[in-house]
Amino acid sequence: MRLFNVGHCITRFAGLILESPSLAGLRCVRPASAAVASPPKFTLLPAPSLAHGEGLPMSLPADNPPPPDPALPPRPKRRPRYAGKNPRRFEDRYKELAPDRYADDIAKILASGKTPVGTHRPILVAEILEVLAPKPGEVAVDCTLGFGGHAREILGRLQPGGRLIGLDVDPIEQPKTTERLRAAGFGPETFTAVRSNFAGLAKVLATQGLAGADCVLADLGVSSMQLDDPARGFTFKVDGPLDLRLNPQRSPSAAEFLAQVTEARLTAVLTNFADEPHAALLARELARLRQEAPFTRTRQLAEALQGILATHGLSRDRDTDQGCIRRVFQALRIAINDELGALEMLLRQLPSCLNPGGRVAVLTFHSGEDRRVKHAFREGQRAGVYSATIEEVIRPGAEELRANSRSAPAKLRWAVRAA
Repeated sequence: MRLFNVGHCITRFAGLILESPSLAGLRCVRPASAAVASPPKFTLLPAPSLAHGEGLPMSLPADNPPPPDPALPPRPKRRPRYAGKNPRRFEDRYKELAPDRYADDIAKILASGKTPVGTHRPILVAEILEVLAPKPGEVAVDCTLGFGGHAREILGRLQPGGRLIGLDVDPIEQPKTTERLRAAGFGPETFTAVRSNFAGLAKVLATQGLAGADCVLADLGVSSMQLDDPARGFTFKVDGPLDLRLNPQRSPSAAEFLAQVTEARLTAVLTNFADEPHAALLARELARLRQEAPFTRTRQLAEALQGILATHGLSRDRDTDQGCIRRVFQALRIAINDELGALEMLLRQLPSCLNPGGRVAVLTFHSGEDRRVKHAFREGQRAGVYSATIEEVIRPGAEELRANSRSAPAKLRWAVRAA
C-alpha cells in the first residue's frame, strides 16, 4: 500500500486555495465524532468576501492598487535583457553608447583593436599633426569634423590665440561633436562648427571673415558612428533602411536612386566609383530584380547581390561575396552624396583658400579619391602653386593596423602652398 503524508497534502491544497478564487470557499471540516486517525473530510462552504481589506489573511490584490508613495524615489526602469554574453544589436550596446559612464569597458574594447559603437577612432593622427604642424595663433579648417578626434588634437596646438573651423554635413552627428568639444574647453572664440560640405570651403572662409587658412585637413572616410548605426543604412551586416546619405535631409536615398537609375548609369557608377569587375552584369541583374520588388533594405540588396554571384558562378567564398557587396555599397554612397564632385571642387579651391606657406593634408580611402588628390597636388606643384608635395603616400603602420582595422585602406597625401 502506498503511503503519503496527509499533512503535506493539506498544506499544498491550502496553498491552491489561497491562489485560486474558484477554490476560495473550500474548507477542511473534521466531524466531532470522527476518530483522530481518520482522514479529513472536505466540505465546500460559501466563499468569503475578497474585497480589499476583507476575507482571507492573504487576500487577492485589489483591481485598483493604491498609488505609489510620492515621498519615495521612483523605481528605476530595468534595462531590457539581451541574449548571449555580449549584445549584438546597436541599440542594446548601452555601455558603448555611454562611454563616460563605462570608461573601463570602453578601454577593454579599444585594447582589443575594436572601435566602440557610436564613436570613431581618428586615423594617422601623429602623421597628420607632423604634416600640418599647427602653431599657436594660426587658423585651421577641419573639412570633415566627424567625431572630432583630429579637431581636438589640432585645437590643442593652436592655443593660445588660434582658431579652428569645423565643417560637416551630418545634422545628426555634428551637434554631438560640438558638445564634446565645448565640454573639452574649446569655446566659440576657439572653435566654430559650420553645417557645410567641404565643396563650400571658400564661401565658409568668406562668411567667417577669413582671407585664408594656415592648415586644412580633409578626412574623406565615413565615420564609424555612421557605419555602426543600422538606421543610417551604411552597413549590410545588419538590416536597416537602404539610405547611405551623409545628410539624411537631402535626397535621394540609395533606395530612391536604385529605383530610378538607368542600367547604363548604374554600370558607370559601379565601374568608376568602385572598380567593380562585374559592373555590367550586376547593373543588368539589379535592374531586372527591381521590377519584381524595389530595393528598400540593406540586407535585401546584399542577398540579391549574393544571389546574382551564385547564379552566374562567381561566388567563390564568403570574402569574395562580401568584397563585391562592399564595393556596390561604396559606389552607391559616393554617387548619391556626390563625393567625388565635392572633392574635385575642394581641390580646385584649395590654393586660394590657403595662406602663403599654408599646409593641406587629405586622407583618402579608395583609389578614385587618391588619384584625384595625387594629380591635383602634382599639377599644382608644376604650376608653382604648391612649393612641395609628397611623392609616396603615408599609410598606417603595423601598430595602428592592429589597434584599428578600419584604418587599413587609408592613404595620406599633403602639399604646401607656395609663399
